[in-house]
Amino acid sequence: MKQLLFVGILSFLIFSCKQNENQSRETIDFNGHWKFFLGDEEKALEKDFNDQAWRELRLPHDWSIEMGYEEPLAITQKGEVKKSANNNNLPSNITAEQANEYRKTASSTGFVQGGIAWYRKTFRLNKGDENKNISIEFDGIYTRSTVWINGHLLGYRPNGYISFDYDLTPYLNFGGDNVIAVKVDHTNYVDSRWYTGSGIYRNVRLVKKSNINIPTWGVQITTPNISANKADVQISTELKNIEGVASDIKLVVDIKDGEGNIVTGAESVISLDKEAKVISKVSIDNPRLWEPEDPHLYTAHVKVFKASVLMDDLVEKFGIRTAEFTADKGFFLNGKSVKIKGVNLHHDAGAVGTAVPVDVWRRRILQLKSIGCNAIRTAHNPYAPEFLDLCDELGILVDAEFYDEWSQDKEKHTTRLGANDAPESFTDGYSSYFNEWGEKDLKDCIRRDFNHPSIIMWSIGNEIEWTFPYYSQTYNGVNGKVKYYEYIPNYDSITNRKAFDKYSPEADSLVIIAKQLVSWTKEMDTTRPVTIGSVLPVVGLASGLGQSVDVLGFNYRAVEYDGAHKQYPDLKILGSENNGTWEEWQAVADRDFVAGIFTWTGIAYMGEAGPYPRKGLNLSFFDYACFKTPRGHFYECLWKDDPKVYIGTAALSQSEYTYDKNKGFSIEMRTDWLRRWTWYDIDDTWNYANDEAVVVQGYTNCQEAELFLNGQSFGKQRVNDNEDHVIKWLVPFTKGELKIVGYNNGVVADEYSLKTAGALSSISISSDVNELRANHYDVAHLEVNLLDKNGIIIPNKDVEIAFEVSGAANLLAVDNGWEYNVQSHKANHLITHNGKALGIIQSGSESGTVSIRVNAGNIQSETLTLKVN
Repeated sequence: MKQLLFVGILSFLIFSCKQNENQSRETIDFNGHWKFFLGDEEKALEKDFNDQAWRELRLPHDWSIEMGYEEPLAITQKGEVKKSANNNNLPSNITAEQANEYRKTASSTGFVQGGIAWYRKTFRLNKGDENKNISIEFDGIYTRSTVWINGHLLGYRPNGYISFDYDLTPYLNFGGDNVIAVKVDHTNYVDSRWYTGSGIYRNVRLVKKSNINIPTWGVQITTPNISANKADVQISTELKNIEGVASDIKLVVDIKDGEGNIVTGAESVISLDKEAKVISKVSIDNPRLWEPEDPHLYTAHVKVFKASVLMDDLVEKFGIRTAEFTADKGFFLNGKSVKIKGVNLHHDAGAVGTAVPVDVWRRRILQLKSIGCNAIRTAHNPYAPEFLDLCDELGILVDAEFYDEWSQDKEKHTTRLGANDAPESFTDGYSSYFNEWGEKDLKDCIRRDFNHPSIIMWSIGNEIEWTFPYYSQTYNGVNGKVKYYEYIPNYDSITNRKAFDKYSPEADSLVIIAKQLVSWTKEMDTTRPVTIGSVLPVVGLASGLGQSVDVLGFNYRAVEYDGAHKQYPDLKILGSENNGTWEEWQAVADRDFVAGIFTWTGIAYMGEAGPYPRKGLNLSFFDYACFKTPRGHFYECLWKDDPKVYIGTAALSQSEYTYDKNKGFSIEMRTDWLRRWTWYDIDDTWNYANDEAVVVQGYTNCQEAELFLNGQSFGKQRVNDNEDHVIKWLVPFTKGELKIVGYNNGVVADEYSLKTAGALSSISISSDVNELRANHYDVAHLEVNLLDKNGIIIPNKDVEIAFEVSGAANLLAVDNGWEYNVQSHKANHLITHNGKALGIIQSGSESGTVSIRVNAGNIQSETLTLKVN
């Protein structure tokens, strides 16, 4: 009898626990088992549509990178198609409009295809879910997505970067099949100035909650008062009640430190009708502040109870920190002066396109940190939430930007950057939807990302002035049609205002929109400043645009910092987009009143490209495979104090430098306008013809550096004696070792060498991690080098290699980092570049081991084995 009673009680407790557990939130990874079809199918929204022939895949998915690169059709000014070996199969006398039906690729978007595609997913819910609130969350779909559940329209979002959710509850079948259908319309394949990707390229989740719950992004955390001894924390929690009035709702907040210890908490009891907002206030003694060197994160565990039953709970990470911009001393974090050493990034990541695993972003951010970078500007749209999570975790400051276009569009290009030859019927971008969707997209972005301590400002736009002609007319009128980068001495507000009035309409719509965007931003968040990336600050300050934001970003206007600061001493100035040169950094480093710099760009991106096969612009510190470039080495010398030297080389016959034995070096830079962004043509190589004259560039942060060739000195130089901060030597080539040695106070501080490489003898392969988790997401980056018999990387004789991957992981993508590489990233083979290549493998659902080997003909690497747990 006692045994039966015990079993009965135990059964009751288990049943009760399950009931309580089932009331709480359940977040389900919804990326698996989607069906995909590239093309339009008008009946695919219907629940009973037969999608058995469609391809099954896992999200995130970017069909543009998957399809690969293709040369666009060149159109003459007369609208005729230029014949080439690449399009001889086209019908004769084809028009430009007809031609674009054949090959829809463009230089602006990286020579990849867009189009229309459908995704469908069939899933089941059990009867126990009937009384729950069930929604689906999309982190981003590019672009113009429409979503249905069981044939019922849920909604439409034209912005490809915005996260959103839909309530599925009214249309679900419990105990039977349900079908989500998503139409993605990227027929405007040149709707942007850079690579966008196509498809459901970010994560998707199914969320089950009770009818008393915290809505999406319903918890906001602020730290209104911070001192060394105490930090006040305010947790604002939105609550929804679909059931009716509940008088016994208890909200419990537990605050934990980074080690998981509860440090404080709060409880509130309320009566909840349909919705409410509960403000919980707590204090943390001796708070550990969030900063780049120690990005400490706290967590707020918010729990909602009805009586003793847990109805919903949510965990939000946050950081405790202050961030302040000043007009005279720049930027302060936690009361300490910090110079922003930032980069601009686009949201693609080389070989994986825009469907970027979080480990790929982790490697990229760590690479940027390794050269001294402490900030990222999300150029020029919202990023995936896990990217911002990484910035929180790794201590990266973020300038979070909303838009590249407002109500007016920007020029797009088909054949090459600057051609402005994209067909108008395929260029409609976000500007077409801005007036209707701008407010909702901005506010949704802030709601989603509010709690990230890494975000130190919101940016309402980038170089919007070019889309309002009277701004450029004023610019030329005031300054006599000066060149784009010429110094503008006249920042006199009265003179410039008169010039602006001459060209501007009665109502300046750009300023009107800017003030509205600032107002919406402040409505959502008063804790962060608002900025804008201005390319014509001299006109913007005359019109009032510059004064509409808290911090004015100067895009490529470093020569104007002094004039603007003198005329507007209360102006807070930031270098929001700058060339990665010595002059641009010096302009920031020498001026306390300039908060910092965001160079263009940190890592190479696709788009703004051409002519084919140049798929993008490697203007960056790291190339597409995230291998460090010479420019990255140069900026590492500027941004870090650790002693460093580096050398790169170029044949004098190919170099921009000329040499006179009496006058020394002088530079004859290429005259094309793009040269303002690009770097010198130098390589990591010491392979030339015998006695060929070679220009050696030396970068260092040491006091002086000395160059040796096979032990023979070519003399010491001080980097500060060079106006461009680059040491130059002219050296006749002799095979062997070229070495630079850096000295501080006469003592060797660092050295770096290049050695002449011989014939291919072996292949090395290494991984950035030793273990993966069997979770479908973890990746390993496999760096491949071609080596001669002495283990020297061979930089000048590239070969085709093939990856052999077997076991508990799959080859996700391959790349060689080159801007002219238009090989398929989804193949298992490619031709190396500068003796290097990258393979990315991704785990599946099974544990075990994965073995990787690389071969080039008869030459094979050793087998690399990784664990998958």
